[in-house]
Amino acid sequence: MAVTALRSVFHRVRQAAERSGRRANDVRVVAVSKTKPISLITQVYEAGHRYFGENYVQEIIQKAPELPEDIEWHYIGHLQSNKVKQLLTAVPNLAMVHGVDNQKLANHLDRAVSSIGRQPLKVLVQVNTSGEESKSGIDPSNCIELAKYVKLDCPNLEFSGLMTIGRPDYTSNPENFKTLLNCRTEVCKVLGMAESRCELSMGMSSDFELAIEMGSTNVRIGSTIFGPREYPKKQ
Repeated sequence: MAVTALRSVFHRVRQAAERSGRRANDVRVVAVSKTKPISLITQVYEAGHRYFGENYVQEIIQKAPELPEDIEWHYIGHLQSNKVKQLLTAVPNLAMVHGVDNQKLANHLDRAVSSIGRQPLKVLVQVNTSGEESKSGIDPSNCIELAKYVKLDCPNLEFSGLMTIGRPDYTSNPENFKTLLNCRTEVCKVLGMAESRCELSMGMSSDFELAIEMGSTNVRIGSTIFGPREYPKKQ
């Protein structure tokens, strides 16, 4: 079922990319396997997929060592500074962190990468585009400052772009995505960086087609591929 769902997602990605004059290859589909067993991830892997994401440190450090090393893992969302070393040590094939939203976390990641001696780690600055207190992310007005800090003051990190969670918004031009696009324009201007080299991580199961049409380069798809989340029942 997951493999069939993955193929359907790729078909929809291709159509959305074509509608916006882009190629499907310009969009990375990160299969978010939160709460899902290794057996299900393996099915998707064996179908040829290599980009997987997790939201919890405990889950990714349990799963990653049990799965092939050529998987590119993406850590998505809020990351506590005190779990950085544990994450990087357990997951040498961690490709990107979607969710740096303060200088303290950037510093912890920078130092951990240096002490482990791994290749520079790609990071995306997380922007809270919806203004919801329940969501992590830096205020859009501060995204230039943090992006600049990561790029210029964290030699072991590679500033790769911006990420947002946004909120469900089915208008043709979701405001949250527009805000992130505006942030990218401003950040690239200050950093002297081509916008094409600044990735955007926006769009999930409910809105990834709209996100792609608006320029997303990373979509984070969980339940549409793997089915509903399976959280343990409380006693």
